[in-house]
Amino acid sequence: MAERLDGPAVADRLARLEAVLGELEAIPGATAGKALDAVTLLTEVYGEALARVMDLESGTAGPLVDDELVGHLLVLHEIHPEPPERRIERALDGVRPLLRGGDLRLEGVEGSVARVLLSGGGCGGAERAAEAVRDAVMAAVPELTEVDVRPPRGKPAFIPVESLSRRPAQEKAS
Repeated sequence: MAERLDGPAVADRLARLEAVLGELEAIPGATAGKALDAVTLLTEVYGEALARVMDLESGTAGPLVDDELVGHLLVLHEIHPEPPERRIERALDGVRPLLRGGDLRLEGVEGSVARVLLSGGGCGGAERAAEAVRDAVMAAVPELTEVDVRPPRGKPAFIPVESLSRRPAQEKAS
């Protein structure tokens, strides 16, 4: 059995592939076009093979969807068995332990934008927690273009500065 690639090795190969495809796209002529056509056809055949594997797994795929690389390929070929909302919830479950008392709630998905409510910042502050949420959700649902992380609506937990300089209504009447 061939040795498996770890995460950094896969990332390296994907970066190299992107660079080579970019170079091919920049080359004029029929040869470059044929090379790009070959890559497209190969991708379609591998996608069909992956779809057949998913059919054999009855659409649930169990541990297949947990693998980041396989999950990305399932999305690429539009055969991922889980809807984006479910994959987002799974990503949020992975981030919750880092929040130390904070919580996350998926508000919804509008087009290619996920909206997540973040209460509490955990160790390191709200911005670091929001960044961790964005990274986790984008890794799980690469078809999104944005993850909007914001605090829940409602009354602020602090006294606004401008209210400190105002007098109560009773004092104004005197």
